[in-house]
Amino acid sequence: MNILVCVKRVPLTGGRITLTEDAQAIQTRHLGFTVSPHEECAAEEAIRLVEQHGGASTVLTLGPPEAEEQLRDMMAIGIDRGIHLITGGGESDPQATAAAIVDAVRAESEGFDLLLFGNESADAGNYQVAIRVAAALGLPCVNGVKGISVDGGTLRCEQEVAGGRDVYEVPMPAVVSVLEGINLPRYPSVPGRMRAKRKPLASTEPARAGGPGSRLQMVRLVLPPSSGKQAEVLGTGPEAAAAVVQILQEIGVV
Repeated sequence: MNILVCVKRVPLTGGRITLTEDAQAIQTRHLGFTVSPHEECAAEEAIRLVEQHGGASTVLTLGPPEAEEQLRDMMAIGIDRGIHLITGGGESDPQATAAAIVDAVRAESEGFDLLLFGNESADAGNYQVAIRVAAALGLPCVNGVKGISVDGGTLRCEQEVAGGRDVYEVPMPAVVSVLEGINLPRYPSVPGRMRAKRKPLASTEPARAGGPGSRLQMVRLVLPPSSGKQAEVLGTGPEAAAAVVQILQEIGVV
């Protein structure tokens, strides 16, 4: 099998997000970056499928030069090679992103049997890129997948639903977006990081990302309102025990 995994460089999930003064970007001075959790699972799934059925895996990202770090992280856990579509770092809309990925796929001398995506990125969360890529390439697409298996040229995809699972069988090549929890991604080891430095990484500048293919214009970013959580001091020492019991009773613990 020849598998392509598409990932995105995003701010560390769980970190405190602040905006630049013009509200056009996230303030990244003291913020780390990673790969979206759904996409980490997509990369792990690609590695497992290659281990089971043979073949090769490729990881692709569209992003600034610094996104090479995330590509190397994915190669450190077992992805065979990388493709870096280098941009200036600005956010590309889903249409332009998909167009750049489609161009990269068509430029490959050997086609891919499976294109894996995360169900949505951890920052924009627009859910559109995988669907747009599938439509442009004329391939079947299954979203929100929690289970993948291969039988010959057929791909079996499972979605969790209330009371069970929906099962879809589609011919390959196909496009699939996976959900976090489909597997438990492995962590890059020190030997893996050393090997990743020697793995091939092709870099190019996409013709359409952020250019004529982009039809959206950012007005401003807005942070969600604070949850307004407050801490209440119940007391100190043994005298606080009664108040603790009362709170536990109110929330139904005891």
